[in-house]
Amino acid sequence: MNKNVQGHIFALTANILWGLMAPIGKSALMEFSALSVTTFRMVGAAACFWLLSAFCKHEHVDHRDMLKIFFASLFALVFNQGIYIFGLSMTSPIDASIVTTTLPIVTMIIAAIYLKEPITNLKVLGIFVGAMGALTLILSSQAAGSGNGSIIGDLLCLVAQISFSIYLTVFKGLSQKYSPITLNKWMFIYASMCYIPFSYQDVAGIQWAEISTAAYVQVGYVVIGGSFLAYIFIMTAQRLLRPTVVSMYNYMQPIVASIAAIIMGLGVFGWEKGIAIALVFLGVYIVTKSKSKADFEKEGKICD
Repeated sequence: MNKNVQGHIFALTANILWGLMAPIGKSALMEFSALSVTTFRMVGAAACFWLLSAFCKHEHVDHRDMLKIFFASLFALVFNQGIYIFGLSMTSPIDASIVTTTLPIVTMIIAAIYLKEPITNLKVLGIFVGAMGALTLILSSQAAGSGNGSIIGDLLCLVAQISFSIYLTVFKGLSQKYSPITLNKWMFIYASMCYIPFSYQDVAGIQWAEISTAAYVQVGYVVIGGSFLAYIFIMTAQRLLRPTVVSMYNYMQPIVASIAAIIMGLGVFGWEKGIAIALVFLGVYIVTKSKSKADFEKEGKICD
C-alpha cells in the first residue's frame, strides 16, 4: 500500500478514536476527577507501551534526544491531553468540539514559521472548507441541545490545541528518527512523572466501591483507545504526512461524535450532517493537493 495512503488511514483512525473521547471522557468525569482521569491515562498508556516494547526490537535512544522527547511529551501529552481533560470538565462536549477546529489553522501558521512550509491559497481554501463542514455539524447539533459551556473551559481546550500544533510541527524530526513505540513509552513515562505528584491525593481519595462498572469501562477506553492506540496511529501518520495534513483530520472528531450519537439513538442523520461530512473530506483532499515546501524547492521557487 502507498505510504501516503497509509498515513491518511492512520491519521483518520487516530481521530476516530479521539472523536469518541469527548462523550466517553465526559461521562467518566461524572465519577472521577479530571486529575484522576488524566493520571490514569498517562500511567495506563505508559504501562501498555512498555509492555509492548518488550516484544519489539530494542531501539537505542541517543541521550541528546531524551531532553527533546521530554519536551515533546509536555506539548503532546501534559499540555495537550491533560489540559484538554480539565477544559472538558468545565465546558460542554459541543464547545470542546468547536475549539478543536482551530488545530489545522494554528498548525499551518506554526509550520509556516518553524518549517517554512508555504501558506498557499489552496491550503487556506482546504482548511476553510473543512472548518465550515465541522462547524456546520457542530452548530446543527448545538441547536438540538443545551450548550453548558464555559469560557475558561473553552480557553483550556484552545491551549490544548495550540500545544498539539507545536508538537506536530516542532518535534516532527523525532517521529522520523524513532518508532512510535519507542517515542510513546518515554513520552508517557515523562507525562506520568509530571502528573503523579499532583494527583496522589485525588487518586487516594477515590471510593472505589462506589464507582460504577460503566465508569471503569469509560476510563479503560480513555487509556487504551484514546491514548495507547490513538498515539501509535497519529505518530505513524506524522512520519508519513505533512503536519497540516495530519491536523486536518481533527475535523473528523465532531463527525465521529455525531455518528456515535445517531447510533445510540440520541440524534438523527439529516442533510446538514451529510453536507458537513462531505465538506470535511473535501477540505482534507484540497490540503493534500496543496504544494509543500519540497514541491516549491523542486520547481526552483522560494517559498519563504
